[in-house]
Amino acid sequence: MKNFFSILMILLVSAFCGFGGEQDKDFKDIVRIPASPVKDQQKTGTCWSFATASFLESEVLRKGKGEFDLSEMFFVRHAYMQKAERYLLYHGHANFSQGGQAHDVMNVVREFGIFPEFGYTGDPLNPGIHDHDKMVNELTKFIVRTNENFGERKAEKWKEKFNQILDTYLGKVPEEFGVKGQIYSPEGFTDYLEIDPDDYLEFTSFTHHPFYEQIDLEIPDNWSHDKYINVPIQELVEITDSALFHGYSVCWDGDTSEKGFSRREGVATLEGGITPDQAARQTTFLNRQTTDDHLMHILGIAEDRTGEKYYIIKNSWGTGKSKFNGFLYMSVPYMKLKTIAILVHKDAVPLSVMGKINNK
Repeated sequence: MKNFFSILMILLVSAFCGFGGEQDKDFKDIVRIPASPVKDQQKTGTCWSFATASFLESEVLRKGKGEFDLSEMFFVRHAYMQKAERYLLYHGHANFSQGGQAHDVMNVVREFGIFPEFGYTGDPLNPGIHDHDKMVNELTKFIVRTNENFGERKAEKWKEKFNQILDTYLGKVPEEFGVKGQIYSPEGFTDYLEIDPDDYLEFTSFTHHPFYEQIDLEIPDNWSHDKYINVPIQELVEITDSALFHGYSVCWDGDTSEKGFSRREGVATLEGGITPDQAARQTTFLNRQTTDDHLMHILGIAEDRTGEKYYIIKNSWGTGKSKFNGFLYMSVPYMKLKTIAILVHKDAVPLSVMGKINNK
């Protein structure tokens, strides 16, 4: 009998300690959406493309099309041209930087389609290395100079020269590519993957705009002035949970500058005892404590050893220097306070929320 209880205790302790990793930060998956492997954006400010490409890769898996590695740099290249066009239309009074939003990828998909990674890696100078410092510096100097000296001749020639810079650093985009014995254009490949940009909605939650209306969210990286649907924070959480429990993943945009956000430990938790309610969201947004820092991919829901709920997040900073190999666990309070926006498939949104939006 003594041996029996000894063995039983060993099994119980082993099961408890094997819950997820180190004993003080263990997590158990409740729901987890299939996803592609973690990537590394390296020395670029293109988290928006990596996060949304990962989101689309999970969408393709959900649709039963198989696993595909999509080209982030294809989206980046076309977005730079779109940013440059808007910069000149606004006579230089527009944001031109590396940053962006999930809708930037969707806008490229809508106009240009989707490219697989093997067909366009976007690293012709140093294969396997993404370092955009020189490219961004050159593009910025060129577009600022073009704006300052704009005229009929500049209006005719600037796109050609801008594209030459992109060709140098990212490479020319082929017109076609082969997949599983078939030749596709980027538009044809998009149709094959059954990705329709109009199926996706962005949500945010701030009180300086009316709820259940489409708003132009005032963050610098919303350079295209795309519209977000504004809902109360609890409904933003409900949308996220509904998506995950119904097999849809979520693209997340938010603040990663908090002390409780730790890449190394693989967790994002709030410190300081702040209550993550609607009022706190508004205050921290207006005083710039909550800023548009980074986009990541929400894949699921987990709980720690005490039963506290967390969101499973896929990051784009590689697998090194990270306890969970590029993944992290975000607490619900952190999600409530530090989320700027989310992107989800429209079918993932609860009917109770969609009804309020449609009635506006």
